[in-house]
Amino acid sequence: MPRSSQWRLLPGKMRLRPPTMNVHPEDERLAASGPREVTLYTRPGCHLCDEAKSAIAPLLREFGATLREVNIDNDPVLKERYGWDIPVIFIGPKKAAKHRVDLALFRRQLQSAREERTSI
Repeated sequence: MPRSSQWRLLPGKMRLRPPTMNVHPEDERLAASGPREVTLYTRPGCHLCDEAKSAIAPLLREFGATLREVNIDNDPVLKERYGWDIPVIFIGPKKAAKHRVDLALFRRQLQSAREERTSI
């Protein structure tokens, strides 16, 4: 399928969405989120999610970022989109990590997001 300006990429698995398909409210929220808003897609009992949350907590405090946890099991669209590919972490509207977090890279991504915001 050729990509045209009428198709849009969906976050997560980066599937194409036809223009007639409704935008999911979470996609709109994510697109509008700022560089200090970190979103963690998770589900209960996910040990990798718990590890990721604990690992990034000091960096979130350091950069003054807030964490929003989204339980994908509460939303059929998100459950379909992410399935077992969790945790997935976004900084603002940009995907920052999936499964495991490289803390050095995550720090650079937070720094970059902060710098992008101040240069606007």
